[in-house]
Amino acid sequence: MEIIIIAAMAQNRTIGIDNKLPWHIPEELKLFKKTTMGCPMIMGRKTFESFPAPLPGRRHIVLSRNKKYLPKGGEYAASLAEAIDMCHGVEKVFIIGGAQIFAQAFAVATQLSLTLLEREVKGDVTFPLFSHDEFVEQSRSIYKEASEPFTVVTYHRK
Repeated sequence: MEIIIIAAMAQNRTIGIDNKLPWHIPEELKLFKKTTMGCPMIMGRKTFESFPAPLPGRRHIVLSRNKKYLPKGGEYAASLAEAIDMCHGVEKVFIIGGAQIFAQAFAVATQLSLTLLEREVKGDVTFPLFSHDEFVEQSRSIYKEASEPFTVVTYHRK
């Protein structure tokens, strides 16, 4: 099973502010949808609750310390390991945030798919640092024609 961390970040590593994305880039959102469609997504409670509703066509597995948490339209998991076990038999699973979940997932991720914006953004959550000793860049796609240009860099575990 491929375990893929997928995230978008500004140059200063910002990924969120006030439990929201601090930008709106339709082309990047469409790419996220196309990439994750049909696959399970593992996320923290705050990330799940930032959606107006569960995203169609994808299974939502929500991590929370609160054992009584019942995510409407999602499934509860007490740990990242449990969430990954719940995906037994699938080809790909995506880790979609937030920062604490990303930090835990580096140990098990087989791939990183990172959207990089070309500017700094004010925020209160940043993407954690990861070791380039463990991951090697596999591909880089530049989206210059988007409403706001961005680059998607894919890393694979060495």
